[in-house]
Amino acid sequence: MYVEHNFYVGFRDVDYKNNLKIKSALSYLEDIAGIHSNIAGFGLLDIPKIKKTWVLINWKLEFFRRPKYSENLKVKTWSNGVDKIYALRDFYIYDENGETVARATSKWVLIDLESNSITKPTDVIMNLYTTEPDKVFENKVEKLKEPEKYEASTVVKITKDMIDANGHVHNINYIDFATQVMPLEVMQNARKIDVLYKKEIRNVENIKAFYGKDEEYNYCVIKSEDEQIVHAIIRLE
Repeated sequence: MYVEHNFYVGFRDVDYKNNLKIKSALSYLEDIAGIHSNIAGFGLLDIPKIKKTWVLINWKLEFFRRPKYSENLKVKTWSNGVDKIYALRDFYIYDENGETVARATSKWVLIDLESNSITKPTDVIMNLYTTEPDKVFENKVEKLKEPEKYEASTVVKITKDMIDANGHVHNINYIDFATQVMPLEVMQNARKIDVLYKKEIRNVENIKAFYGKDEEYNYCVIKSEDEQIVHAIIRLE
């Protein structure tokens, strides 16, 4: 099943150059994934009944161009099956002329809330999503690693409004953490974005965001304040 939804690029969705922000693009993808889950009976309001919830593990987003303020976009998504324990979902973003402005893939795990453990999505569950074989990227999502050294770091306070319905910091907020430590031009000019979520942030406390780079990429690594836990790795190109 292919699911489509229209989005308007509003004032809050763009940076000071009027270009669509990474955070906003990922929010659109998240919203349409939620629409598909609602159709399948695995949406947010179904959780008390089914006792299961989806948790995001990876994003891989590539812009062909950054849409501008006031553009009307169409986002298309579909499930493309299961890889081991991971459910895979792909996306395209189109402009008003039908041109592709971005593509993305994502990886999710299904959490059984009664056992508080990861459970492999069954064929019955995936059939509710009517899986399609199409893949926007031929290669699998890479396992990201920390850079060898960092150039900057900053402490970020976790506030109550960042906590979502799953009881941890919502994944989109991690892009804000990266924005606090990365050079502004890196966030504005990035064409390829990879995000790996490793360990959820559950408490209202401080975390640390680190910035590093190598010859190809810019990185933000989000850690606990004592630097003992890596919560996420974000890579920009």
